Amino acid sequence: MTKGISFQQLLSNQIQIPAKLLTSYKSYGLDEKDVMLVLQIHRFILNSNEFPTPNELSSYLTIDEKECSNLLRKLIQKGFLSIEQIENGQHQLSEIYSLDPLWEMIFSLDKPEKKQEDGTIFILFEQEFGRPLSPFEIETVNVWLDEDKLAPSLIKAALRESVLMGKLNFKYIDRILREWKKKGIRSVEQAREVSKAFHNKQTNNQSNPAKKRDTSFYYNWLEGE
Repeated sequence: MTKGISFQQLLSNQIQIPAKLLTSYKSYGLDEKDVMLVLQIHRFILNSNEFPTPNELSSYLTIDEKECSNLLRKLIQKGFLSIEQIENGQHQLSEIYSLDPLWEMIFSLDKPEKKQEDGTIFILFEQEFGRPLSPFEIETVNVWLDEDKLAPSLIKAALRESVLMGKLNFKYIDRILREWKKKGIRSVEQAREVSKAFHNKQTNNQSNPAKKRDTSFYYNWLEGE
């Protein structure tokens, strides 16, 4: 090798990534910026910095710190990147990034379309809340999807129900989903029938109805979409 660079030096300065990431990233709704950010996160993790800041990451990219933060949030929302807590020898907790969800997804049999469908949930939530979701809220949605195995359509129905009731918060949405689970409701059609019955009962019990708010858009989900 010229310039005094040996093959060993070159080999020791490399990182391994799945070739499928480079050949299939578009199928999962990722673009070149997303992929480069993933590679930088992977590199930082290999170099024992498991929770690099947006400033640290953006210093190796052609984006600023703010855009880097937005891309990180996007990767978390779409389920490609997760934030996990680990405990050290002194029983202190710290947060780390994990790309395991991305690697598992790439080599799983799930279709990319399902991951894209999951991603639209986060967009809908942010539209209704009028702000970006917090890490805790993102993790809550991921629990509904990955651990509770709830259909994205059912989660969207619970969101709309919370808006209809004027109680737009995650605690109430989680309560709706838990109640539906107790009643064996696993589809939007079943949820729609239960919701119709509930609202009809509420209407009949109201002797002095309060001033109505415009919920025509949300009532539409009760009539079918």
